[in-house]
Amino acid sequence: MSGPTCACHHCGKSTPIVGAVGRRDECQHCSADLHVCKNCAFYDKTAYNECREPSADVVLEKDRANFCDFFQPGSGAKVVDKKADLLAAAEALFKKKS
Repeated sequence: MSGPTCACHHCGKSTPIVGAVGRRDECQHCSADLHVCKNCAFYDKTAYNECREPSADVVLEKDRANFCDFFQPGSGAKVVDKKADLLAAAEALFKKKS
């Protein structure tokens, strides 16, 4: 049985976590910070301040370690944010043939 994990916003791979994710914790695969907005369950690019937690302080650098008390491990922005992939697929679909 596997324990809780935190998906990395940078490489997309999961890192097992024990207890809470600390500010200095890093991804075991790429050494990116784990306690960042882009790894949080509340991270939402469409929300005000890109966070669905209304009481959270504004964090300007979403991919750098921070001290947010509301942090909860999420799925990682690399997995969630697929806008560029969707745009590329749409452009390929409607591309004019010469």
